Amino acid sequence: MPIITLTSDFGNLDYRVAAVKGSILSLNREVNIVDITHDIQAFNLIQTSYIVRNAYKHFPKGTIHIISVDSFHNRSRINILYKSDGHYFLAADNGVLSLIFFDIKPEAIFEITLNHRFDDVINFTSTDIFVPAAVHLANGGLPEVIGRKIDAAKQLMFPKPVYNESEKMIIGEVTYIDNFGNIISNINKDLFDTISKGYENFTIKFRNLALSRVFSNHTEVVSDWERETEFHGQSAAIFNDSQLLELTIYKGNRKNGAKSLFGMNVGENIYIEFF
Repeated sequence: MPIITLTSDFGNLDYRVAAVKGSILSLNREVNIVDITHDIQAFNLIQTSYIVRNAYKHFPKGTIHIISVDSFHNRSRINILYKSDGHYFLAADNGVLSLIFFDIKPEAIFEITLNHRFDDVINFTSTDIFVPAAVHLANGGLPEVIGRKIDAAKQLMFPKPVYNESEKMIIGEVTYIDNFGNIISNINKDLFDTISKGYENFTIKFRNLALSRVFSNHTEVVSDWERETEFHGQSAAIFNDSQLLELTIYKGNRKNGAKSLFGMNVGENIYIEFF
């Protein structure tokens, strides 16, 4: 059974998500529709890229992913079909796919040409362009039938951490805050491991706080703190499922998690100083 996933900044209050699903089922009732999320902050491509990048790889190869973020129709902007890592991605050419696949080269990119006649009226990109294209692929159709191959899509630069050798410091930034209030940075474990080989100790600095240890995952945090009730609300740094440095509060949430207690926002710096 073909799978189509949906990611959007539509929210669940309005009709738009239901309209997309109804349009898909009107064309093919056998499609398995899976929601990734519809709670993306409006037009937030960095947030979109983090969520989709970490979700899509758990689906079977050949899955079709509709990304309806910053996707409202604009005649000066094309819509694209992106084949990468064995999956299909449909999105506006706004740079979001370059953020998702900043380290993976696409297998092919197509400009979707379903609605290129002068009398075609595009009221809603997701139902008028993405859905017919997605169902075409779900039915076994070829990308070449609904689009023309292009060399490149719009490129955006994903914020990357830097290593300041003179200061002996990695400088990263907050790129995402999850539903538990955890603060996720762009500092990955590979970079940390490479730099830390030359030093005995390190300190993670943010705002006016500091941590001197990083755990491998949340489980290690729990096992290290023998009586967990005594450590409710304790702060820690870990490398999360995506191997990114994360600041967390043990059993925290949106109200009392790291975001609230540290007062940090997306874009703020996090430093790792080695000595």
